[in-house]
Amino acid sequence: MRTGRLVRLVSRPAQRVPDPGDVELVEVDVRDPAHGEVLVRNLYMSIDPGALLRMSDLSALDIPHFETGEPLWSDAVGEVVESRYEGLAAGDLVWHRYGWRDYAVGDGRQFRRLDPHAYPSLSHHLSFGVVAYIGVELARIRPGDTVLVSSAAGGVGSIAGQIARLRGAGRVIGSVGSPEKVRFAVETLGYDAAFDYHDGIAPQIGGELDVYFDSVGGEHLEAAIDALRPRGRIVMCGQTEQVRSGVPTGPRNMLTVVGKRLSIQGFYTFDHPELMPKFEEEFTHWVRTGRIVVPETVVDGLENGVDAAVGQLTGRFTGKVVLRF
Repeated sequence: MRTGRLVRLVSRPAQRVPDPGDVELVEVDVRDPAHGEVLVRNLYMSIDPGALLRMSDLSALDIPHFETGEPLWSDAVGEVVESRYEGLAAGDLVWHRYGWRDYAVGDGRQFRRLDPHAYPSLSHHLSFGVVAYIGVELARIRPGDTVLVSSAAGGVGSIAGQIARLRGAGRVIGSVGSPEKVRFAVETLGYDAAFDYHDGIAPQIGGELDVYFDSVGGEHLEAAIDALRPRGRIVMCGQTEQVRSGVPTGPRNMLTVVGKRLSIQGFYTFDHPELMPKFEEEFTHWVRTGRIVVPETVVDGLENGVDAAVGQLTGRFTGKVVLRF
């Protein structure tokens, strides 16, 4: 009998950051796959911004959450160790949603075979490129548009700005959390300009925005509403300011949204399956040919997963955060 480790939720945290004892890393027996199932050894998993949020009870929202007493989950890639599913064989590399554990066992239909040569690194299959891609598509960027991206050195924002440029944006501005990230956004990611939001947001944005790509909310969203031109577009994939503080936040200038006829659209990637074939074709080509850089921070060891999730939320890392088993 194999054994492996997994992380499970013991109790829902009182605050956004879990206390010791809210989650636990335990060693468990790993069963053999039944008919139609596969056994996978995980190699990398995604550290998601929503991991800490999902430890709360989100039943009032249309957002899946972790269940107490059960393992956490996230996107992961791994290698098939044993297969009793005719569509996969031992040695295949697969994507699935059974992260936060050394081994995954499940219905073979829940595991998607990967092309090991699609990206320079296997971990790139866990990038937030798809979130950035869909958000930019929904923003309907027009040639010459001025685009603002919050958290521009993070997992989504670092790619969203690059795709906006490829879609014809005339000027791309990034909001980041440190002087080092300002340099990174401009010198590595190709942003036209970037600023440290700790030095103030509204004065550094200026005006005349056409599109705002939002994953932060709060003060960023309020400042962007004031800076957007009439009929500007806002696409929203997250609200890290609220996730970080646990306090609901919102702009105080919603009348401006009406006056300027702004559009605001929140989105999840799984709501747009029609865009996936186009994403897989274009994005992989862009990465392979060097037109898009996929920055990432790799954290080693499942025992460091929760700390990495906290660090990501507080801006400790640059780019996409992945955990290597």
